[in-house]
Amino acid sequence: MENINNIQDFQPQEESIDIKALFFKFYRYWYLFALTIFITLIIAFVFNKYTASVYEVNSTVLIQDDKSSFDAQSLIGFGMGKEQQNLENEIGILQSYSLTYRTLKNLDFNISYFFEDKFITKELYQTSPITVIIDTAFPQSTGISFNINILSDKKFHLEVNAEEVKLYDFKNYEYSEKEIEKLSLSKEFNFGKTIKSNGFKFKVLLNEKYDKEKYLKKNISFTFNSLESLVGQFRGFGIEPINREASIVKISLKGNNIQKSVNFLNALTLEYLNRGLEKKNKIAINTINFIDNELLGITDSLRSTEQRLQDYRTVNEIMDLEFQAQQVFEYMKELEDEKAVLIIKSKYYENLKNYLKTKDNVEDMVVPSSMGIEDPMVNNLVIELSKFYSERAETLLSSTIKSPLIIILDQKINNTKKALIENIDNIVETSDIALKDINRRLSELTQRISKLPKTQRQLITIERKYKLNDAIYTYLLERRSEAQITKASNLPDNEIIDIAREEGLTPVYPKKSLNYMIALIIGLIIPIAYVFGKDYFNDKIIERKDVEKITNFPIAGHIIHSTKEGKVVVAESPKSSISESFRSVRTNLQYLGKGKDKQVIMVTSDMVAAGKTFIAINLASIFAQFDKKTVLLGFDLRKPKIYQDFGLTNTEGLSSYLINKSKFEDIIQTSPVENLDIIMAGPVPPNPAELIASDKTKEMFKKLKEKYDYIIIDTPPVGLVTDAFLLMEHTDVNLFVVRQNYTNKKIFESIIKDVEKREMPNVSILINDVKLSKDSYGYGYGYGYGYGYGYGYGYGYGYGYGYYSDDKEEEKTSFWKRVFNKY
Repeated sequence: MENINNIQDFQPQEESIDIKALFFKFYRYWYLFALTIFITLIIAFVFNKYTASVYEVNSTVLIQDDKSSFDAQSLIGFGMGKEQQNLENEIGILQSYSLTYRTLKNLDFNISYFFEDKFITKELYQTSPITVIIDTAFPQSTGISFNINILSDKKFHLEVNAEEVKLYDFKNYEYSEKEIEKLSLSKEFNFGKTIKSNGFKFKVLLNEKYDKEKYLKKNISFTFNSLESLVGQFRGFGIEPINREASIVKISLKGNNIQKSVNFLNALTLEYLNRGLEKKNKIAINTINFIDNELLGITDSLRSTEQRLQDYRTVNEIMDLEFQAQQVFEYMKELEDEKAVLIIKSKYYENLKNYLKTKDNVEDMVVPSSMGIEDPMVNNLVIELSKFYSERAETLLSSTIKSPLIIILDQKINNTKKALIENIDNIVETSDIALKDINRRLSELTQRISKLPKTQRQLITIERKYKLNDAIYTYLLERRSEAQITKASNLPDNEIIDIAREEGLTPVYPKKSLNYMIALIIGLIIPIAYVFGKDYFNDKIIERKDVEKITNFPIAGHIIHSTKEGKVVVAESPKSSISESFRSVRTNLQYLGKGKDKQVIMVTSDMVAAGKTFIAINLASIFAQFDKKTVLLGFDLRKPKIYQDFGLTNTEGLSSYLINKSKFEDIIQTSPVENLDIIMAGPVPPNPAELIASDKTKEMFKKLKEKYDYIIIDTPPVGLVTDAFLLMEHTDVNLFVVRQNYTNKKIFESIIKDVEKREMPNVSILINDVKLSKDSYGYGYGYGYGYGYGYGYGYGYGYGYGYYSDDKEEEKTSFWKRVFNKY
């Protein structure tokens, strides 16, 4: 007896995550997994190999972070030149356009050389075999590539093609107003010869780095870079504190050329320190310049009075004053010294007043302390003014000139300036009063001198002028020396902790290990997404679970895909695997029929092309082979076609019998299959549903049940017409055919739910056209069809080979051929 699968295999099960099913679902697509992983790894390999490496160069700078209140010592005495600074301000300075501009101006980055090696273009920074010497007096074409092919040690070929070329003046570091619409040249030149065109003028020389084996007949290109373009290129470096509490910042720059990045970062940090030192020395330099200007005039006066004093003493043969004259002179000298200081301070105040009226900054201002002025009000106002200017500069880093904060600070600056000018006017007025008092006392002494002898009187007058000039000169020299000492003692507030180095650097891009990991993940994600996406977007019945999710009707079995040309496959190939699947269904139908010796089985579907007629023909044939008298009824009265498959006629049939035009005996036709009779549909009637619902149909089924063991009914799809519902009152088993990868889930669900609502009896699902492979899970494992099929077809060659007439020995194919055949 044939092996019968337990009917529990055909009952719907509770929905749960089937790990085994999921595993075999992925196992079915192992070719896709292998192929996508292989392709993504190849892409990652090519990307890693032919992408120019990017390196990150780092340098660290210690910034003296002083966020305390403004210190008066920063502008008074030996502390002059120091300013308030904090971490945020200094980072803003390091990232500023002006600092990068100053740095690049001192570096030789005007010309970039390139060489293509193994599909990667590399910059030949300090390693180029050629040197281009440009004529700075001639505007050069920037941003275009000049291509050189070295022909020999003496000649090379130059080629350039560009449109809308901008010219740049490397002498003044500015773009020229002139532009060239098109620049084209292709010609041979000798090394060392001046090459001139309307867009360039330069010489090309071979240097000591030229390697004949490496560069001969190879292409080298170079580009002229404007300072502005270089600033835009190198301002992309990053700055961040090494941690929250530290004032040490790390400056990072990424680039393809390590040495070039190192040189830029080191030059940037040095320029940053020099800028800070220049700013600290600014006050001392301004003081020295002011004193030097004053010394120019006083030196001539001092030299003139000194010469006059010497000449007078020589002519009059007088060396020293008498005692009384000496006393008067000493007192006058003290007054003259006081007068000299007042004159110098008055000049300084006038200079400061003019500066405040004409300048809008404090960078070039000579601070009061540098000239020995200790007036607390003036010093405090100058400190306050400097503080407001510092706050304004800091605020501008994060806001615009029209910001309310800037407007408030501008008002404070203007008010402070007015207060400072008023104080200066008051001080000058007080100083003028003091000068008048000194002049009055000097006049009184002059009257006393007039009583002295003429020679003594004239000598005192000359010495008075000499001493006054000498006092002013000496005072200025003292202040100049103090400023020079301050300048010499100034050191940068900040410090370079680590300079940028090129040793031990590894590429930060491309990250090879990460790229391989990403490629592997993508290689897994793509097939996983394909598998789940295919299920998610698929609207066809694919697996047994698709049916079980929709309906609670039992599954009577599965009919595998037929490769035969004809439809009567059971009769034509009784030992085939598809015949065995029909035998399995026959056994299950007997179990569902509860052991009845005679059964009426109806076959229908939701839509056309599900294979219901194919199922009906072969199901009838398999029962006939079981030595049971079987009849096949073609109840698809609207589209009859069974007669074509058996080569019979359709002139008489069910329609003619139901309208009493044919006798019962006349509509029965004998088929080529033993024990199988067929009743065709007959001519297409105008009212099929009415005929099926008539009493004549009941009478016919009564006669058929007396004559046959099994009655197989082929009906129209229930999704289109109601014929099948009308026939269900005559049936014992109703087979609803679902075709794998064809039946629409939504349509099937809609129709089967309607069947469930009608409470139709004995409905079972039959899955047709199941395509099996040895690596498929849904229908290849666990759902056998009798002895041979359960162990043969499901598991492939080896376990059931030789049981079926359509078995074929597997060919031994290569891996790539299997992949190609798969996809």
